Amino acid sequence: MASQERPPAVQTLTEGPELGQTGRPNVQGRRLVGDYPLIDSDPHFTRVVKYARSSDYLAAVGTAAISPGLMLWWERISPSEVGRGGFAQIMRLSGAIGATAGFLMLYSRSINRFYGFSENRREIEMDLREMTDKVKRGEPLYGKTTLTEYMQGASARQSRYSGVFLHVMPWFNFANHDQHGVDTAKYYQNAERELEAERAGK
Repeated sequence: MASQERPPAVQTLTEGPELGQTGRPNVQGRRLVGDYPLIDSDPHFTRVVKYARSSDYLAAVGTAAISPGLMLWWERISPSEVGRGGFAQIMRLSGAIGATAGFLMLYSRSINRFYGFSENRREIEMDLREMTDKVKRGEPLYGKTTLTEYMQGASARQSRYSGVFLHVMPWFNFANHDQHGVDTAKYYQNAERELEAERAGK
């Protein structure tokens, strides 16, 4: 599959190719240095959650249990005497805070592997498999979007590496765009190798 024959990484639904062009050049994102290979500098929310490991879920459950657990412990050693109804409200709020913290813990651990900040061999293999299958099916690598080329760039600039600041301001990428900081040629090359192997095996 020659490079000029490759479909765009994102399919725009509302505009033709000529309308999706802009005279403004895309601003290339700065690549942060990690100890492991970069998978995606701005992964979609669903990919981050889907690629989470079992250990991430365990860490999330443990984090979520801290807030209500502390409340129960404090109530035991120093009763608040607010009454049964009042303490139930405290526990509901503590549970909500704990659940939010637990989810952010899971998301942070998972997205750091996309950035190459922590060991990510499993995620590299999952990413290569997912994208190779999309190439073989003729699908755009990063989905479909209603955004123009320039607006895709604007969206990427708003959420690129946002996971680094997740503990201060949770910010997620819900947009499909084509700016992910990696060379997508590897997906097409792997798809070509697999298709050649399949043809040779027949």
